[in-house]
Amino acid sequence: MAPAATRSTIFRLINASQHSACPCHGCRSATHNHAHHGALALNQLRKFATPVQTNEKEYAFEVAASNLRFGEGVTREVGMDLKNMKARKVGVFTDPIVAKLKPMQVALESLESQEDLPFEIYDQVLAEPTEESWRKAIAWARQHDFSHFLAVGGGSVIDTAKTANLFTVYRDADLMDFVNAPVGKGLPISQTLRPLIAVPTTAGTGSETTGAAIFDVTSRAFKTGIANRALKPVLGVVDTANTESCPTAVHISAGLDVLFHSLESYTAIPYTERTPRPANPILRPAYQGSNPVADIFSMWALRTTVKYLPRIAKDRGDHEARSQMLLAASFAGIGFGNAGVHLCHGMSYPISGLNKKGPKYKHPGYVVDHPIIPHGVSVALTGPAVFQFTAPSSPDRHREALAVFNGVTVTDPSITSIPDSEVGAYLYESIASFLDGLGVPRGLKAVGYNKSDISMLVEGTLPQRRVLDLAPNIGNVAGEDGREHLTRIMEASFEY
Repeated sequence: MAPAATRSTIFRLINASQHSACPCHGCRSATHNHAHHGALALNQLRKFATPVQTNEKEYAFEVAASNLRFGEGVTREVGMDLKNMKARKVGVFTDPIVAKLKPMQVALESLESQEDLPFEIYDQVLAEPTEESWRKAIAWARQHDFSHFLAVGGGSVIDTAKTANLFTVYRDADLMDFVNAPVGKGLPISQTLRPLIAVPTTAGTGSETTGAAIFDVTSRAFKTGIANRALKPVLGVVDTANTESCPTAVHISAGLDVLFHSLESYTAIPYTERTPRPANPILRPAYQGSNPVADIFSMWALRTTVKYLPRIAKDRGDHEARSQMLLAASFAGIGFGNAGVHLCHGMSYPISGLNKKGPKYKHPGYVVDHPIIPHGVSVALTGPAVFQFTAPSSPDRHREALAVFNGVTVTDPSITSIPDSEVGAYLYESIASFLDGLGVPRGLKAVGYNKSDISMLVEGTLPQRRVLDLAPNIGNVAGEDGREHLTRIMEASFEY
């Protein structure tokens, strides 16, 4: 099991947090004699967003999400939506599997029902997109100069459409210009993008609500992405009929993504602890840290997922469970889209990325011709160890999560009697038991990794600063203490 943070890490964070700052952008004059701790404190504090010249903490958070339409059969309205938006030409994105299924057929019928609404279809989106697959989609979109975009598919399709939209507007930019630093340049997006409507066909990523898009940097064997509010769709069309054809394995993996979106965003560092404060509001990151609005959406999604995902695993025809999981995915998207995720997602990117060159694991139930650890599964592999590790940072929040997994209220004696120091160990067991019930592989060993691979997995995690800097208890993730903690969490996730 993963250990709690070392005393030195905790003391360092306590000392760093004693730096005070007046909570406004304007208070920087000589009349404000704030206490500064110098270069040592500056190096100890987390670095996030675009660097500024001070180490002041954040004092504000923003809430941004797509408009949502939820209901049985609402896909048939997208043609009218695009006509109402006065679309000149629509770029329709999907993948080779969804292209043959009912959700895409309904979407195309809706488009065809409108007079003078031309569209072109790109049906070659890759499940778990790569840099190469994104560049192909971008090149195709740039040829057509679409006024509007429509994505029909899972998170991979929606994320690819977001990226094609971005680089249709930024015609001369390179992909890495907007990819999250330090992997890419992480440039701000200042131009208005074209309207995008997203129609999810899986209940998982919540991509229909967020400004995040993820891809696999195959040359570096890990995932990263672009995260900016400008990317979010103008409308998410959440149709409860669209997951009917989803295989059980896809339901489970997608549902695991919902589970850990909600858990990670609820336990991320508070937004008031994120540093540095952006010098300009346009630089405020989409992933801001836990906040009161995101908390509501994340906790509802967690409760709903724990209740309904096991039902889908037993019977994918359970209509109520499928509908509730679609709503949970969107709720979790609003939660993590404004708060962020942390360790499970940060560590999942090399777990799935290195698989293509290493174990070459192919998850049962996925009809693909390449190795794949589905995103939700890769996130879940470290789940028990991660939340044992983060529990000391906020025992009460982790206690709430434990109550949800155990099916009791937070005031139940079985929960209140647990000392703060033991909450993490209990949560470890409850998460592991829940994953067992869904047939999730029990750790890294179960998907083909060896202990000798752990150092590579850690190295692939370290560049994920966008999410790691939101992780509680990790300290300076770029320093040796961060490397040590990540290594020990990976080791505790090897088998359980």
